[in-house]
Amino acid sequence: MTPISDIQTLLKSMSPILNDGAYVFVTSPMALNLLPNDVIMSFQESEGMTYIIPKNVADDLALCYDFVAAWITLEVHSALEAVGLTATFAKALGNAAISCNVVAAYYHDHIFVPYGDKDRAVDVLQKLSRFS
Repeated sequence: MTPISDIQTLLKSMSPILNDGAYVFVTSPMALNLLPNDVIMSFQESEGMTYIIPKNVADDLALCYDFVAAWITLEVHSALEAVGLTATFAKALGNAAISCNVVAAYYHDHIFVPYGDKDRAVDVLQKLSRFS
């Protein structure tokens, strides 16, 4: 799979997929003893470790969280140095009053939106892709 850098190709090929489940961001000043398959993302910040995990895992472990999200994956293989994709979809979501938190992984971009806005967010992204 060759990564794509061209913004028009990226937008036309986004293919947003809504992953099943609800996800939360949790933080801890030290590493949490989580199963590797339960961690969607982890990132070390100066204040502590941030994790994105399934909501049911956080609930089972009595972890605190503020934001319940849906996880949308853009199926296009975006190049890490590609310019404009994040700005374009973030603006489209923002224009629809939908917040987004983005994780750029090696193959795909992953967007975490408020759980209640998941269907609208997918619709916005699909329209952006169709009309780009």
